[in-house]
Amino acid sequence: MFQKKQIIYSETQGVCIVDNIVQLPATKGETLPYYVLKSVFDTSKVSYIPVNNHQVVLREIFTEDEARELKKNPELEKNEILKAAVEYVLQQKGN
Repeated sequence: MFQKKQIIYSETQGVCIVDNIVQLPATKGETLPYYVLKSVFDTSKVSYIPVNNHQVVLREIFTEDEARELKKNPELEKNEILKAAVEYVLQQKGN
């Protein structure tokens, strides 16, 4: 489980911050926990993703080594979201 204020990678939104974890209504009066994700690049973009059983790939942000390896992959040019995330990690590390 990710923590509030943690920076993560979403395959649909790119680099995000877990702005909050909230309870949203489900069935029969039950509630389910959801991540409130805000894009690091466009703070007007907000997503609500279930904490459990989400279909979107969420993962911890890449390490510097992972970002360097991804940058070598020619397929990176085809995925703008992933490319921006790799560049973000390398910029944060001063590379």
